[in-house]
Amino acid sequence: MEPSDPRNQIPPGRTAPFAAFGGGVLAVAVLVSAGPLVSLASTLPDLPVAFWTMAVLAVACDARPFVPPGRRQSSAVYPSSCFTFAILLGWGLGPAVAVQAVAVLVSGIRMGHAPWRTAFNAAQYACSLAAAYAVTRLGPGGVFDGGPLGWTDIAAIGGAGVAWFVVNYGLVTAAVRLRFGERWWPNAWRGLPFELLSTGSLLLLAPILVTAARASAALVPLVLVPLFAVYRMARLTVEQHQLASLDPLTGLPNRKALLAEVNEQVHRHAERAARGEPAAHLALLLIDLDRFKHVNDALGHAVGDRLLVEVSARLTEVVEPPDLLARLGGDEFAIVATGLADVAQARALAERVVQALAEPVPLDGLPLDVGGSIGVALYPQHGEDFATLMRHADVAMYDAKHRNDTVAVYTAESDHNSAERLGLLADLRRVLEAGSASRPGDGDPPPRPRVRGGDGATLPADPPLDEPTGPRRWSRRRRRPPVPTQDDELINRIVTAADPILRRAALPDPPAPTEETWARPVRPDPTDPARAVETAGDAGEIMLYYQPQIAIATGEVVGVEALLRWRHPTRGMVDPEELIRVAEQSAVMRLLTRRVVDDVVEQLAKWTAAGLDLRAAVNVSVRDLHTGEIAEQIADRLPRYGVAPQRLQLEITEGALMADPRRVLTTITRLHGVGVGIALDDFGTGYSSLQHLRRLPLSEVKVDRSFVLGMAEDTDDAAIVRSTIELGKALGLRVVAEGVEDERTWRMLHAAGCDVAQGWFYARPMPAEELVAWLARYRPLRPLGGPDEAHLPRRHAR
Repeated sequence: MEPSDPRNQIPPGRTAPFAAFGGGVLAVAVLVSAGPLVSLASTLPDLPVAFWTMAVLAVACDARPFVPPGRRQSSAVYPSSCFTFAILLGWGLGPAVAVQAVAVLVSGIRMGHAPWRTAFNAAQYACSLAAAYAVTRLGPGGVFDGGPLGWTDIAAIGGAGVAWFVVNYGLVTAAVRLRFGERWWPNAWRGLPFELLSTGSLLLLAPILVTAARASAALVPLVLVPLFAVYRMARLTVEQHQLASLDPLTGLPNRKALLAEVNEQVHRHAERAARGEPAAHLALLLIDLDRFKHVNDALGHAVGDRLLVEVSARLTEVVEPPDLLARLGGDEFAIVATGLADVAQARALAERVVQALAEPVPLDGLPLDVGGSIGVALYPQHGEDFATLMRHADVAMYDAKHRNDTVAVYTAESDHNSAERLGLLADLRRVLEAGSASRPGDGDPPPRPRVRGGDGATLPADPPLDEPTGPRRWSRRRRRPPVPTQDDELINRIVTAADPILRRAALPDPPAPTEETWARPVRPDPTDPARAVETAGDAGEIMLYYQPQIAIATGEVVGVEALLRWRHPTRGMVDPEELIRVAEQSAVMRLLTRRVVDDVVEQLAKWTAAGLDLRAAVNVSVRDLHTGEIAEQIADRLPRYGVAPQRLQLEITEGALMADPRRVLTTITRLHGVGVGIALDDFGTGYSSLQHLRRLPLSEVKVDRSFVLGMAEDTDDAAIVRSTIELGKALGLRVVAEGVEDERTWRMLHAAGCDVAQGWFYARPMPAEELVAWLARYRPLRPLGGPDEAHLPRRHAR
């Protein structure tokens, strides 16, 4: 049994207001048309043949109107409007209302309208015709009295058409609003273009039809040709509208249709909640096929398209009306499920979809296995609009993929692209752009006239090359830090001999900066343009901290690792890992790398001027190595600042190598040609082959802190560290251990033959000015005895 037409029903709870409205419209229609209809009985025999021709055509055409599918409003194209409006202009209100009533009765019977609906439609047209007739009476008299038409007559006809349209469309929209509770203005505005195009065209034909009828009644049937054109125009408009909302490959609704459906369902749910009806959930399911790309790559797009058609057919069998299945593009589908009691029902629907996709799809005798990952977002828990629900369903879908699961419901914990993170990314871009705007451009000369030490103090700069100077030595000796003196000469000699830095500083050298130069912090000048790179208004401050790297055997400070820090105005110090995660997935990573390289090279130049011979290590991301821009930047910055290439070292991870080995190798080879050292960071945590240690121009490997931290207690970690050190030694590479936090680990690394260590056992990361002060206080710490003094835990045979 076919379901009854919803247009013939009045939802519960809305009968009284709609009945009152319908009764009022019917009463007004009777009031305005009773007099003209009574007088029609005496004038009916005198009406010309043209009138009867129009009346027959009006009733005959309305027996088969064009009804656009899927529209709630009474927006069908009724050709009788053209004839009855023409009758109104030519012979008055009574004949027009009578013909229109007969046409409405015929169309109502033909389309199966309920009696109350047919009565309302007849009253609605009567009111519209009465409004139009009232406008025509405002003119100089009869519009078509046989004389020529003036401008006032044309204005009266136009005004009558506008009055007819406004009253008719207003009454229909108000009736729909009272019956279905929809928003009046959005729905009225959405249906207005179609009504203007179809009904407006019919009304504009009416004056031409009256003029033709005055000449000869035989001309009246000719209007059927333009009426057929209006009919076709309305049909083509609807078809184009439908095609714009359909996927051309599968015939399913597309993203546009999905948007309209979700918005409509959200509004319905909100209305039900406002009326206090039982709560029902709306679920948006986003489906992504797991192995569709493999099919496209291996068998071609033609086979991929056939696969999508088969998949859509399977999903159509699972999704039953009123739920909507849509294809968003590529291998993504979406389902809008309504009337759900809880999230368990949404999961049950998702599981049925998974089962439908589990069976292989046979194409040309080849079974193709395509699974799917499904993300679920519910209204209103996970969003109250289409954009939010779509984004959260997408997050849940990718969460299912990452967990190798098939179905995942959205949770805030899995949303790594939250609005807070996007705001953080915007702040990071702002602080970086503010810094780069105040930094010298690539074509500017290097800022040599003003040199500041690591603590910010202004240091003597080299004179310009064109200044007359005294005899110069080709190899300028580095300035040395001051040698602290003791009252006891013997103690002074012992301290100096034990410290390599102080031992070199005790050699004859030009006058060095005083102790006050090292210890006294100089408050930066706010008008100094160089300070603009360190601050960026309300976006916070990007800075670099430096952690010393110590040669284990001698205790000498041989370098530092530059570590990024961001002091945010509201979040405080941003976690470095979160900072990198935010930046590396966007173009902001490029700005960040340029900023770090510029700051590190500039700091190396300051340390060189202050007599500090340190090597600085900088971490670079996969994005930096793929573009290769970092090689050009370093090749430009080093000579501009007068920094030797061996003073800079870049650290890359095994993950960067595996992302695209060919492009990464090209960039690393260019950097090696510049003279920059390359270190393999976090060694042992990735999935790279040992052949990278042989193929890449590496100078150093760094043992990951996850192994170093546990080597004192875990025999497996100790074995990994020892093996890494032996491997690095065999390949002629320097081995650095990071994460050294206690004395036992330090001694075990010395016993294993590790070259360099860094960690809190020596010093925490610190700003450049604190590092200078720390170096002035530092005394080398060297293990006593030979390399075999510490016992390395060995794992027992298994």
